[in-house]
Amino acid sequence: MYRIAVIGGSDTVIGFKALGLDTFPVNSAEEASAAFKQVFQGDVPYAIVYIEETWAQELQPAIHKFRSDPQLAIILIPGREGSLGLGRQALKDAVEKAVGSDITGE
Repeated sequence: MYRIAVIGGSDTVIGFKALGLDTFPVNSAEEASAAFKQVFQGDVPYAIVYIEETWAQELQPAIHKFRSDPQLAIILIPGREGSLGLGRQALKDAVEKAVGSDITGE
């Protein structure tokens, strides 16, 4: 059975934990990298991985390796401080790749 993981700051992941998702609270880029590796090298298969934008910046090369996996969705979410625009840009890029042109009007 596939699971859902959330990697982010303690304030960000606590709500997801209440919903029963697997949470990985991190406080540094090193912890975020270790959590990301744990998600993909563990015995539990994940279908969705939410990553707080703050830490996604540091994990871009690792995230990019999994972008083409059709059985996995990596979704960037804003942190407590608000959005950095990375999630929106990732969505825009995915739509442009699927459709062949930018239809978002930005």
